[in-house]
Amino acid sequence: MSRRPEILFPLFADLKGLDGVGPRSVENFAKMGVEKPGDLLFTLPHNLIDRNPIKTINDAVLPSVVTVEVTVGLHQPNAVKGRPYRVMVEDAGASFQLVFFHARKDWLQKQLPSGQKRIISGKLEVFDGLAQMVHPDYILTVDEADSIPPIEPVYPMSAGITQKLIQKAAKGALARVPDLPEWIEPSVLKKHGWPSWKDAVLAAHAPQSTSDLSREAKARERLAYDEFLAHQTTLAIARANTRRAKGIPTLGTGKLRNKVLASLPYKPTGAQSRSIDEITTDMADNNRMNRLLQGDVGAGKTLVAFMAMLAAVEAGAQGVMMAPTEILARQHLAGLQPLAEEAGVVLEILTGRDKGKERTAKLKALADGNIHILVGTHAVFQKDVEFSGLRIAVIDEQHRFGVRQRMDLGAKGDAVDVLVMTATPIPRSLELSHYGDMDVSVLDEKPPGRKPITTVLVSNSRMDQVVDRLKAAIAEGKQAYWVCPLVEESELVDHAAAEDRFRTLRLALGDENVGLVHGQMPVAQKDAAMAAFIQGETSILVATTVIEVGVDVPNASIMVIEQAEHFGLAQLHQLRGRVGRGTEASTCLLMYASPLGKTAERRLTVMRETEDGFRISEEDLKLRGAGDLLGTAQSGVARFRVGDLEAQTTLMKIAHDDARLLIHEDAKLQSRRGNAVITLLYLLEHEKSIRLLSIG
Repeated sequence: MSRRPEILFPLFADLKGLDGVGPRSVENFAKMGVEKPGDLLFTLPHNLIDRNPIKTINDAVLPSVVTVEVTVGLHQPNAVKGRPYRVMVEDAGASFQLVFFHARKDWLQKQLPSGQKRIISGKLEVFDGLAQMVHPDYILTVDEADSIPPIEPVYPMSAGITQKLIQKAAKGALARVPDLPEWIEPSVLKKHGWPSWKDAVLAAHAPQSTSDLSREAKARERLAYDEFLAHQTTLAIARANTRRAKGIPTLGTGKLRNKVLASLPYKPTGAQSRSIDEITTDMADNNRMNRLLQGDVGAGKTLVAFMAMLAAVEAGAQGVMMAPTEILARQHLAGLQPLAEEAGVVLEILTGRDKGKERTAKLKALADGNIHILVGTHAVFQKDVEFSGLRIAVIDEQHRFGVRQRMDLGAKGDAVDVLVMTATPIPRSLELSHYGDMDVSVLDEKPPGRKPITTVLVSNSRMDQVVDRLKAAIAEGKQAYWVCPLVEESELVDHAAAEDRFRTLRLALGDENVGLVHGQMPVAQKDAAMAAFIQGETSILVATTVIEVGVDVPNASIMVIEQAEHFGLAQLHQLRGRVGRGTEASTCLLMYASPLGKTAERRLTVMRETEDGFRISEEDLKLRGAGDLLGTAQSGVARFRVGDLEAQTTLMKIAHDDARLLIHEDAKLQSRRGNAVITLLYLLEHEKSIRLLSIG
């Protein structure tokens, strides 16, 4: 189980075994991510050159690559150093020049003897009214004409790698392609009309027309599907492993939840009720829960998560809710406290700020089971934090926590159920590729009473009018956020900009009206500024993006985002979601500097047109790509060499369903097809999941 199949050995051998590849080339190939012959198989041509011969260059549209039979004329060496050597040639209807720099005269006279016929192939251009070809790619005798490929693939390159070298190396790698057992389900293979793996690889490296280069070409589509299938099988194995990890059934009585529901001034949305049912059903099951709860800004995720934790408390256990920042953790505490009082449960907070006796007392109460629900930051991970019976861990804002931290938190109790909440609606294709090991609940309805937000684009040149408008709003008792630009990826520069804006607004609006929050402030100062704004003591809060997630001030009805063109769509959507939480009609002003680039203009237009987070996330994916959307550094977004996550969502969905079915029916991959899939996993270097198979 743990050894790579022998049939794949040639693809994992040393690159130096390929024709023309020496130690220097090995270094240069490594810069392209090519370290073994198998990597070359997935480095596909992105263009092609048509080298079919023509009679005369009069038939060509220049500049272009031409292949033509010529009679060699006069040689024109140049005595001046650095000047080119020229050779006149003539085809069936026109004459042109061949141009050589730093060329040896004796070599050229041997290659191109005057009066002889030669086949020439290369890029022909017009320069100063003369047609010329600089350094032809091929100079051959008429007898050798057949050795020029009629269609030549063009590969991506990096410094030190020429087309000739990569073509030669790819040819060597293709000679090693083995016949592998078929891992695609026969009905899927037949439906799409895909070739076998070997035929697909050979065809993808030998395009005959530009349509063969498109992702819809059968050979490329099949190779993309192979990548998606390997990736989804890995996730399905991880998911089955989590599920095999036996859980403890958590059966709540409903008593505490009913108390909270009865106290609410509104009825939960259909999506909230459905999600609560999905989560509590998972908790009551024998297997461990691993679920993602995704919902748009203000869709009511916190209530759903609180209901899940109450189900654990009803069953005599505890719940924990983790937030990425102290501001957020304190806000969850403030939001949940009234609900906890209704239910009669003890809710506490634990952050890095807890020290000394107070911390010791909290830890004792937690270990004795006297705290039912804990809200916290990373401080919850510390070794001395012990629960008496932790049954559910809720993690807010998934992309701030890695999979390892999810597992660390799960280890704080026996078979802890995990619920991850994200306020960034995730496009379906990304959800499958990134969270494929999790079950998903979606909140796609807004709770009643949420007012639409009017979004307006305002040029920076109208700054004075914006400040005047704020002055009038303050006089009416309204509150506003003013978000300062992302100057660069540096909190230091960001906070300098925020402090400048803070000073100018205090001058215009009065010292007592304006507060400031940024990441470099001491925690106590930051909390004091937040508290003053929440309690209405200040009317304007100047901030960097620290307020992006979760801050809830119902009276704040204006959001100004300065230099909005520098923000991503998801971020703009999150920031805008900070207003529109009360009874007032709300406005979001997106301030920008002219002229706007195309992408920035598209982003701001999408923001003006829609408040639908799912549509916004799809647009964001189109504009930014998958890695950026989840922040590649932490996201572990799969990198595909042939597949295109954004454009091939349907293929990903088929792979997702097929992989889940396969692992359900053949958990250890012991069938004939299962063994073939193991070969695929080794081929695409998913060894880790194969180790999980042997553990499971």
